[in-house]
Amino acid sequence: MPAPHGPRRARIAFSDSAAKQLEGITTEAGLHALDRALVVISVDPDIGEPIPGDTTGPRLRQYTDELEAVRVLYFTTALRTVVVVAYIEV
Repeated sequence: MPAPHGPRRARIAFSDSAAKQLEGITTEAGLHALDRALVVISVDPDIGEPIPGDTTGPRLRQYTDELEAVRVLYFTTALRTVVVVAYIEV
């Protein structure tokens, strides 16, 4: 009998501005902290707090890991299979 799989993770994509921010993270500690935050978000896209605002566009969420000092603004696609990262703060 095959081993059961864990929950399906959402794919992570970056907006152009978030991709540029990602290029600016040069320390291993910063990359590790961001990687941990992205894994948490990919497993549970609803973990972040909703950011109040306009409902005409995608609903932005904010995930903050105070232990790792990481903040990520993101939204999910309609089927919640892709998380689009809009802003990174490490």
